[in-house]
Amino acid sequence: MVTRRQFGAASMAMGAPALFHGCTQQAVAPPYEDAVRDLWRHGAVDRGDAAAVRRELVRYATLAPSSHNTQCWRFGIEPHEITILPDLARRCPAVDPDDHHLFVSLGCAAENLVHAARAHGLAALARFDDARNALRIALEPAAEQASPLFQAIPQRQSTRAEYDGRPLSGDDLRALERAAAGDGVQMILLTDKPALEKTLEFVVQGNSAQMNDKAFVDELKAWIRFSASDAVRSGDGLYGASSGNPSVPAWLGRLMFGIVFTEKGENDKYATHVRSSASIAVFVGPASDKAGWIAVGRAYERFALQATALGVRTAHLNQPVEVAALRPSFANFLGVDGRRPDLVVRFGRGPTLPPSLRRPLQAVLV
Repeated sequence: MVTRRQFGAASMAMGAPALFHGCTQQAVAPPYEDAVRDLWRHGAVDRGDAAAVRRELVRYATLAPSSHNTQCWRFGIEPHEITILPDLARRCPAVDPDDHHLFVSLGCAAENLVHAARAHGLAALARFDDARNALRIALEPAAEQASPLFQAIPQRQSTRAEYDGRPLSGDDLRALERAAAGDGVQMILLTDKPALEKTLEFVVQGNSAQMNDKAFVDELKAWIRFSASDAVRSGDGLYGASSGNPSVPAWLGRLMFGIVFTEKGENDKYATHVRSSASIAVFVGPASDKAGWIAVGRAYERFALQATALGVRTAHLNQPVEVAALRPSFANFLGVDGRRPDLVVRFGRGPTLPPSLRRPLQAVLV
């Protein structure tokens, strides 16, 4: 997710249910719930139908997180290979001007596909094709293995809510570190209170900069789906209820957004979120290029799936890496001068929120 921003809606939470009681919520709930059941599940396909298996692998890949839930990917299916291509029509130039998050998202999708392939009796080997800006994933027969990370795919979500504040055990932290290891990606764990508070300072500075950037705010607003019916219709974007906000008519959401989405409100929310988290993980890739960003996405997705398997929630706090002016000082704080911190992720135990939706397969196939 990979950047998925909760928008402030305290006023909507108080006023909208009274204003619109019985108007839209009952009408749109069943289609949304049906869409969730159809999407966030383990499938059952005939292993003898190779085409159906490959389509199912793509379905699992699309359950990965992406920046603003833009689903900025396209998939090409061939008999022995699946190609993941960037969908540049879905890029976010304000928050992601160099397409960093876009290629991280492709890495997340690839990691899901690799685990799904093994569960369906296929080994998947991914390599980056620099000439096409694409990930090419070769498939060949292998022993079937449904790993815990594969089992966690339909349960994973970016949970933008308050956590319970309890620390994780040493065993859980080591499991998360093992999951994230590989491909030259470094994961830095911040567990003590001073480090969390210092990270919060960077988050607040970055959030304040973004909140005063009209292009950023306009872009974020364009990807918000205020009602369940809007979320079902588009199949993408940031559904308000997935951030703990009420589902309201789009016109009301757009009106209230400008009133309640404030710098102070967002900064206060992030303070609560950081202080209720068990720890923060920062991912630093092997290189600041597309292949390196894909490696970060794969490492993060393994981390998120392992967290899900442990009953641990995750959410992004990427302001310190999205605001370019902050990156050098944040890197210095982390002790990685000269390298680019790629992702900032808080984690801990917390509630389950309504999941986001995805577009149909035919919309992402080439």
